[in-house]
Amino acid sequence: MQELPLNIPEGSRKEVMAYLEPFMLNEMSEYLKPVEEMWQPADFLPDASRDTFFEEVRDLQESAKELPYDLVAVLIGDTITEEALPTYESWLTMVEDVEKNEQGGWMKWVRAWTAEENRHGDLLNKYLYLSGRIDMRQFEISTQYLIQDGFDIGTGADPYRNFIYTSFQELATNVSHRRVAGISKKSGDKLLAKMCGVIAADEARHAKAYMSFITHAMKVDPSEVMIAFEDMMRKKIVMPAHFMREAGEPQGEAFAHFSDAAQRIEVYTALDYIDILRELNGEWAIDKVTDLNEKGEKARDYLMKLPDRLTRLAERTKIPEMQYKFKWIHG
Repeated sequence: MQELPLNIPEGSRKEVMAYLEPFMLNEMSEYLKPVEEMWQPADFLPDASRDTFFEEVRDLQESAKELPYDLVAVLIGDTITEEALPTYESWLTMVEDVEKNEQGGWMKWVRAWTAEENRHGDLLNKYLYLSGRIDMRQFEISTQYLIQDGFDIGTGADPYRNFIYTSFQELATNVSHRRVAGISKKSGDKLLAKMCGVIAADEARHAKAYMSFITHAMKVDPSEVMIAFEDMMRKKIVMPAHFMREAGEPQGEAFAHFSDAAQRIEVYTALDYIDILRELNGEWAIDKVTDLNEKGEKARDYLMKLPDRLTRLAERTKIPEMQYKFKWIHG
C-alpha cells in the first residue's frame, strides 16, 4: 500500500478514492481467486452427460424432501437475492468519486466481484429446479420483480456509505448461507450443505475486501467515514432484497415473510445483526480512531453504545410462529 498522503483535506472523497485506487488494483488478488482455481456450479450438480444423471437427480430430490419448509423458503429467498445481481453491479458502477476507467482498480474490482457472485445464483437456481419442491414459475416471477423494482438502501452514490453497506451485507450473507448449510447437513442434504458452504466462504472473502477499503479510508478521512457509518446505522441496514414480492402481492411483503422464516429457524436474526455491528466496530477499531472532529466524536459515541441498545430491543422482539404459505413452494 502506498504511504498515507499528508495533504488530503477532510471530507475530500475524490482524493481518498484516488488514494485507494492502487490498493484496489494491486492488492485485490488477496480477496479474489483466479478463475481457473474457483469452484463452478458444475462441480456440484448432476452431470447430464453421464448415464447416472437421473439417478443423481433422484438422490438430490430424496435429500431435498427432508428439508424443513421454513428452510426451503429461506433458501429460495437467498437465491432470489443472489439472482438480482444485475441490480448490484449497476449500483456499484454508480458510486461517485471513484475512477471509472475500465482498466482502473474500481472497475476491475466490480467486474471480478460480479463474476464471483454470479456463480451463487447459478448454482442455487439449478439446485432448486432439480429439487422438484419449487414452483419455478413463481420463483422466476419474484426474481424478475426484484430486478425490476431495484432497491433503496440509503447509501446514495457516496463511496463511504456504499463500502460500509457492502461490508455489513457480505457478512450478513455469509451468516445466512453458513447457517443454511448447517441445517441442511443436519437434515441429511449433504450436497446442499456443501453448496451453501462454498458460497458462504466467497461472501466472507468479499466482506474482508470491503472492510479493508473502509479501514484504509478511515486512516485518511476518519471523521467523514465515522459520520457515514453512524448515518448508515441510524437508517438501519436493509437487506438488498427488501422489495421482494410474490406474484400479485405488494412490494416487500414476501421479504417480510422470508425474514420471519429466517428468524424462526435462526438462520439470520436480530442478534446476528447486532453481532455484525460489533464485528465492524472491532474491525475498524473505532474506539481507537484519533483526529476526529466534534461530529465524528459524537458519531463514534453513538456507534459504541448502539449494540447494547439494539440488544435490549431484540430481547423484546417476538417472531410470528405460524408459517406463511409461499407461492414458491409446492404443497
